[in-house]
Amino acid sequence: MKNLSFYVGLFFLVFAGIIFWQSLSLEYYSEYGPGPGFLPAWTSGIIIVLSLIYIFLALKKEKILFENVLPKGAGLVSLLASMGSLLLFIVIVPYAGFLLSSILTLSLLFSRGYKWYWGLGMSTVVACVVFWVFGSLLGIPLPVNKYGW
Repeated sequence: MKNLSFYVGLFFLVFAGIIFWQSLSLEYYSEYGPGPGFLPAWTSGIIIVLSLIYIFLALKKEKILFENVLPKGAGLVSLLASMGSLLLFIVIVPYAGFLLSSILTLSLLFSRGYKWYWGLGMSTVVACVVFWVFGSLLGIPLPVNKYGW
């Protein structure tokens, strides 16, 4: 079965089912009104009903095929480069720190559209500005390497 609509509906059904199951462990009603389990139970319940309706419609009417959704050619290469650089960033940031990891991944992305030295320069400027804004101005702790960057 290559119907993407069915799998999207199934994903939301499973996701809402997990949230509903987790909301049952929270208090539904407290002495002051609705408890912490009230909103997730109702929201996930509504999502379960809507996803069941969507799955039914996907099986009866709406057929969206996988090959019609994914890009082809240069678009697929760009998508894979973006996902690969994100995965690379996630893998190396605990070891290299935020600054070096973001410079490396941004330069990989920028080098697709610019010459390598422009991509490296822009990625260095962007990474340093983001590191300064979040690290210094906002005081958000970012992962650093043993040299503090």
